[in-house]
Amino acid sequence: MSGESAGGAPAQHSDEPHDQRVGQRLNWLRAGVLGANDGIVSTAGVVIGVAGATPGNVLAIATAGLAALVAGAFSMAGGEYVSVSTQRDTERALIAQERRELREMPQEELEELAGFYRQRGLSADLALRVAEELTAHDALAAHAEVELGIDPEEFTSPWAAAVSSFVSFTAGALIPLVMILLPVGEHRVWIAAAAVVIGLLLTGWISAALGRAPRLRAIARNVVMGTATMAATYLIGVLFGVAVS
Repeated sequence: MSGESAGGAPAQHSDEPHDQRVGQRLNWLRAGVLGANDGIVSTAGVVIGVAGATPGNVLAIATAGLAALVAGAFSMAGGEYVSVSTQRDTERALIAQERRELREMPQEELEELAGFYRQRGLSADLALRVAEELTAHDALAAHAEVELGIDPEEFTSPWAAAVSSFVSFTAGALIPLVMILLPVGEHRVWIAAAAVVIGLLLTGWISAALGRAPRLRAIARNVVMGTATMAATYLIGVLFGVAVS
């Protein structure tokens, strides 16, 4: 049969991944790209704002940039850890409840599972047969997938989320921080801004490619927002520097 392999498993296109964890890996990759984007924009805003206020004070620029990098990276990591931990605790509680219901009311749970498949368009007889076969194979996995959208064997790791956010934010933040500290005198702001725009071009393109969204729109949105952030913080820095002087 054209739709099945020799062993009876569904045939798969060589260029189309079917691993159930592919979607989760793409989500992590997207989160990493967005974390890098946040690092680029937020750190660029700080260092360019300070450079606008004190253009010749490299120590002040470096101190502010490093503080922004460290604070942002730990904030991102902590936020991801708390968020994912809460999500994992909720998922575990739901799985425990589903396991208890399967033990205490198996027939009701079977009928409920069949009902979900009827809602998806299967006939009553076929929905019941599917529910019975899936229940016989792995009742908990069947109910968790259809009712909760959870894989009971694949809980998200809060530590992995925290480390990923920390690393991606740091990598992004290093772009404006390193570039604005180059010994190029009065051109440091423009060089840093150019590097930031290039970084935003890349993160916009990658995020759009991962989500299969229009590239130009995502890139333009990324660059416009980042450029507006730099312009606003630089203007504030210049005004503050003039007022202080």
